[in-house]
Amino acid sequence: MFDDHRSPLEDRLADPGLLPGAGDFPAAGRLAVRDPANGALVAQVAISDENGARAAVDAAQAAFGDWSTTLPQNRAAILHRWHALLTEAKEDLARIMVAEQGKPISEARGEIDYAASFVQFYAEEALRPNIEGVTSHLPDAEMELWREPVGVAALVTPWNFPCAMITRKAAAALAAGCTVVIHPSAETPLSALALAELARRAGFPDGVVNTVIGDAATIVGEWTADTRVRALSFTGSTEVGRLLYRQSADTVKRLVMELGGHAPFIVFEGADLDRAVAEGIKAKFATSGQDCLGANRFYVQDAIYDEFCARFARATEALSLGAGMQDPDIGPLIHDRQVAKSQAHVDDALERGARLLTGGGIDAELGPLFFRPTVLADVPDDAAIMSEETFGPVAAISRFTTEEEVTARANASEYGLVAYVHSMDPRQIYRMTRALQYGMVAVNRTKVTGAPIPFGGMKQSGLGREGARQGLEAFTEIKYICRNWA
Repeated sequence: MFDDHRSPLEDRLADPGLLPGAGDFPAAGRLAVRDPANGALVAQVAISDENGARAAVDAAQAAFGDWSTTLPQNRAAILHRWHALLTEAKEDLARIMVAEQGKPISEARGEIDYAASFVQFYAEEALRPNIEGVTSHLPDAEMELWREPVGVAALVTPWNFPCAMITRKAAAALAAGCTVVIHPSAETPLSALALAELARRAGFPDGVVNTVIGDAATIVGEWTADTRVRALSFTGSTEVGRLLYRQSADTVKRLVMELGGHAPFIVFEGADLDRAVAEGIKAKFATSGQDCLGANRFYVQDAIYDEFCARFARATEALSLGAGMQDPDIGPLIHDRQVAKSQAHVDDALERGARLLTGGGIDAELGPLFFRPTVLADVPDDAAIMSEETFGPVAAISRFTTEEEVTARANASEYGLVAYVHSMDPRQIYRMTRALQYGMVAVNRTKVTGAPIPFGGMKQSGLGREGARQGLEAFTEIKYICRNWA
C-alpha cells in the first residue's frame, strides 16, 4: 500500500493486520479493505455491530453535557488544531484515500484541501453562537432567541469523498456543540479512521468524536431507533435516504440529507464552445464520474450540436486511464456494481438508438474496474441514463431546439441537486437560473462548492443544506426566552 518512506500516520494503517476500526466499542468481526486498482489487500479492520453502535451513543451522550457547555473559543481552538493536523498530513491522507478508493492522487490531494477547509471554516463559525434579540410585542417583556446544540448527531458518509463528507458534517456539528457518532462507508474505512486519529491528537475529549465501522443497516438502524440521537446527517443515494427518512420518523430526528443527483448540462448556441467542452469534461469525469454533482445529461442546441459532440468526444478520448498513484485522469471504479450499472446504461442507450462516439466498456488490460470514459450521442429521453444516476464515466448527449423545451426536459426529474448552463446571453442566463428546479446552478463553470456556500438540493435530492452558516444551524435548536425582570 505504501512505500518505504511512509509516515507514522500511514504506518498505523499500513499493516494488513487487524486495525481497531471499532475503537473502544465491542468488535464483531473484521472487514477486508482492498485496492480497487488491483484487488490487493490493503488492511483488515475490526468491525462492530448493534452493541458497538449503542456503546458509541453511550459515549457521545455522556460527553455531550461538557462539550455543549465548553466555551466557543475552546471548541474553536480544538477545531483549529484538527485543521492544522489535516493540513500537515495531506499527503498521508491522500495516499490512504487512493489505496482504498482509487481516485487519482491529484484529486485525492484536492479533496484533503477541501476537507480541511470545512474544519477551518467551522472553527471560525464556532465563535459566533448568535444570540438574537426580538422586539417585544408584550408589555414589560424582554425576548431573546438562543441557538443550542441538538445533542448527539449521527453522521453517515459515502465512499466517493471519504474525507470531505466527514469533515463537512462533523466540523459543523462539533462547532455547534454537538457530539457525533460517525459511520463511514465500508469501502473506505481507513480515511475515516485516519481522521479520527487526527481528531484524537487535536484534543477532542473522549466521547465527543466516535467512529464505528460495520454493516450499515445494523449500525445506522440502531441509531435511527435511538431517541438519544437527535440529528441524522446522511450523504448517499435517494433510495437509502428514503429508507432512513422512514426509520427516523418514530424518533422525530432532525434530518439533513444530501441525496442523489442527475445534473443537466445545457449548452446554448451562443455559448463559448471551447469553454463548454472543457467544463463539460470536468463536470462529467471528475472522480471517474462517481460524483453526485456529475453531469449526467448533456443537452446541446441544434446549431452547435454536431460540433460539440465531435469536440467533446475528442477531448474524452484524450483522457488517461490508470491506477490512482499514476495520477491519471480516470481511475478505477469503486466496485463491480458501478461497472455493471455503467455498462447497463451504455447498452440500453445503444439499443434505443444512441450512437457510441468513444469508449463503451471496460479496459480489460488494466483490470475489471477500469471503465473507459464513454460518450453517447443522440440519446433519447426514454433511455435509462436520462432518468437514472449513472455514477460512472458515461456522458449522454441529446439535442434540443428551444429554451422552453430544454427547461422542461431538464426539470423532468425527481432529482434537483445541481444544473450547469452555458450561455453568453445575460437575459437567457437569468431566465434559466430562475426556471431550473435545482438547489445549485453553475453558469459557464463547473466548480461551485466550498465551505462558505450552502450545499444541497431540491425535490428528492435532499433536505437541508451543508456548509456555510446554514450547515451549523442544522445542528442547533432555537430556544425562545420571554421574561420579566420584576
